[in-house]
Amino acid sequence: MKKYKIEITVFLCGALGMILELVAARVLSPYIGSSNLIWTTIIGIMLTSMSIGYWAGGKIADKKPDMNILSMLILMGSFFTSLIPILETLMVKPFSAVTNNLVLIAIITSAFIFGIPSFILATVSPFAVKLKDKQHENVGKVSGSVSSLSTLGSIIGTFMAGFILIPNLGVRTIIFIATIIQFILAFTLFTKKDKTFIIIMLIALIGLNLYGKYLFEKNNPDIIEDVDSQYSRIWIRQASNLENSYKVMQVDTGLESYINQETNEMGAPYLYYYDLFDYYNKEAKSTLMIGGAAYTYPTYYLKKYEDKTIDVSEIDEKMTQLAKEQFGLDTSNQRLKIYHQDGRSFLNYTDNKYDTILIDAFKGLNAPFELTTYEALTNAKNKLNDNGMVITNIISAVEGEKSDFIKYEYATYKKVFDDVKIFKVRDITDEEEQNLILIGFKGETNKNEEKYEQYRNLLEREIMNFESDKQVVTDNYAPIGN
Repeated sequence: MKKYKIEITVFLCGALGMILELVAARVLSPYIGSSNLIWTTIIGIMLTSMSIGYWAGGKIADKKPDMNILSMLILMGSFFTSLIPILETLMVKPFSAVTNNLVLIAIITSAFIFGIPSFILATVSPFAVKLKDKQHENVGKVSGSVSSLSTLGSIIGTFMAGFILIPNLGVRTIIFIATIIQFILAFTLFTKKDKTFIIIMLIALIGLNLYGKYLFEKNNPDIIEDVDSQYSRIWIRQASNLENSYKVMQVDTGLESYINQETNEMGAPYLYYYDLFDYYNKEAKSTLMIGGAAYTYPTYYLKKYEDKTIDVSEIDEKMTQLAKEQFGLDTSNQRLKIYHQDGRSFLNYTDNKYDTILIDAFKGLNAPFELTTYEALTNAKNKLNDNGMVITNIISAVEGEKSDFIKYEYATYKKVFDDVKIFKVRDITDEEEQNLILIGFKGETNKNEEKYEQYRNLLEREIMNFESDKQVVTDNYAPIGN
């Protein structure tokens, strides 16, 4: 192993660099989301940090190609990695509270919190080339071998983080492991072993990680669980107003589901608009819901409609698990079927037909474009029985600068469905963002006029004579999935 310690170091530092890049998105997502803009910003900052690191590593190595210098660089990387949990609380949270410019927050926090350890990890490859060049004459071969090892480490680190580490260990444990791996590499390379210094540094690094956990819990007493799944970072929180106390599921910045802890009733008013299927199609018996989250509506649906069935397509198994543990989901109910599958994929391949399809898969303001397009909605329409409908919850303004989402979707629904209706959930100005309910009908409505009074308060919120000047959203052109 000693013979290949430089190669092992290069490989592991390449892996850790990519692992930290994926961890960065998870650490920042509860504060600024995980849209394409945020991902683009994080990737750009990390690549910038790495490019500077490659340059700096070469300059340092040329001046003093010493193994102990490389060791101290990696030890510095370990130190800055251990600061990530602390800076999440001391920097990201306060900064996100003072500005709504999410890209600016992403740039500054990515650069300071993750850019520095990425910069340091990037110095390892050119330093290793210089050290190996002292042993070989074939500098081209050495450079190629080192670059190949670093890239291979990055590839394996990416797959390890995405498929294994993040969903099974969580970001805090990964940060701690990354800290310790760098610490071990540093002292493996160090030629002057000082046991006292090693012990002090190890205690300090462990202490910084524990302090980061303590700070987070102290500053976020409302968070019951902080969970990483294969798809998202999920917080289960307690929230309250003057009248009620709620248990909340937060995914990224979006409040996906919440229930009144005293009554177990749904807290989100927009969910009750899904009941409009019961008015517009009195024969409706079967429902598909795309996006389960905490399963508050399916739980409510099963209690209210004892003669109906509901299938749920929820891609994230961990959300289903949390719904059972924290929100009272009963998976033993025979009228409920759960498919842990992407919603678009489920629509593509299922042979099932439904009277109602409910789409509630958007994370806060972030829309997965693949569920918004002409092709997706045409497929959804084909999965409907006669007189069926698709009901979608959208967060948008009705008019003004923030109204693009609903206008693009309205134009697309008008192209696909035989009739389209829009409802406002809250009584606020048309320029403010809120939940809007968009319904697309297949064929004629089959109204249950006897239930008009039951749903009148919802029906009276219909937006009449809505118009859109936007073009139809397609798989080729989807400008709303930011």
